[in-house]
Amino acid sequence: MSETLKHIVNYFSAPEWSFTIFSVLFIWALFQRWIWTRQGVIIAMVAISVALGWALQDANFRVTLLKPDNAPIFLMIYLFSFFLWMAMLQAHNNDRRMEQRLPPEEKETSDQKTWVWPDLVYIELLCMILCTVALVVWSITVRAPLEEPANPANTPNPSKAPWYFLGLQELLVYFDPWFAGVVLPSIIVLGLMAIPYIDVNPKGSGYYCFKERRLAILTFLIGFFVMWDFLIPIGTILRGPGWNVFGPFEEWSSHKVVALTNVNLSEYVWVKAFYPLGQAIGWEWLAQGLPATDGSLSLANITRVFKKEFAGILILAFYFCVLPGLLARGWLKDFCERLGFARYSVAIFLFLTMATVPMKMYLRWLVNLKYIVDTPWIKF
Repeated sequence: MSETLKHIVNYFSAPEWSFTIFSVLFIWALFQRWIWTRQGVIIAMVAISVALGWALQDANFRVTLLKPDNAPIFLMIYLFSFFLWMAMLQAHNNDRRMEQRLPPEEKETSDQKTWVWPDLVYIELLCMILCTVALVVWSITVRAPLEEPANPANTPNPSKAPWYFLGLQELLVYFDPWFAGVVLPSIIVLGLMAIPYIDVNPKGSGYYCFKERRLAILTFLIGFFVMWDFLIPIGTILRGPGWNVFGPFEEWSSHKVVALTNVNLSEYVWVKAFYPLGQAIGWEWLAQGLPATDGSLSLANITRVFKKEFAGILILAFYFCVLPGLLARGWLKDFCERLGFARYSVAIFLFLTMATVPMKMYLRWLVNLKYIVDTPWIKF
């Protein structure tokens, strides 16, 4: 029974399954008020502790989990989970109060004041001392994950970035380096800067709530926890030699070979769709296969590039240029009228760009799609 359960866990730990299960459970849990209570968090912590204690009995799981450089990751998970629970606890509590036509709890305690000196300074001083003690104990008891000097003849396998960059390294599996390493982080930073100018909803200002700010809270939490934080454990625990996926109870073997062929959208269109169709109906221009291109900037080559990648270009043009207008006339009509054209344009661009991350991940998992548009100069 134990070995069968381990095989089941290994199977569903694959990114396409674990990402889906975590996303669905996370979104579902946000709406369940009983989870964001003291009783709910105790039940959840007991269940997680029992599962973790059972999993630690496996040697392969212990080797991966108890590496010294993995300690900050699990500290991050517990800290983020605690602060999320504390915020959602207050949010659902205020939702209950507003349903009972009571003011938010923060407004009832707004007349209570705390002096910066000495109250706040003393609290910050104690926190600083406790954090310093914790860091000293950590540095003494946990072995630093230092290795021998770099040897170009003996590179580590897998070669991983520091833990806080593992989410970014995992994105490199699904996107071109310029997009995953430059464009997406830049859009994230600019998007965070733009939030105060885009969000004009006065509700939730000065107090926690969930019912009145579901769209904003869901967008942030899904983007932060699902599409960023969850990628860090994937890159840490599941990615082994050759950057292959290994289950938590699976031994990391450098001889594991995964037969995987990544295909561009243009190859699906010209080779797998147009070519057999042209052969069947006798249209030679349709059965020519993938148009050949080179890296030159001549007009003829640019024309061939557009011809080869026309499907991906049309999809991107529809997604970023046409779809925002359709949403503004339909589902997001009230949202567009409330924000105005300029703010709506920025908001929908940021939202659609964020949505490309899980969409591209699923396309890679399900149909091995590499690039939507693959040109000699830039790839999307």
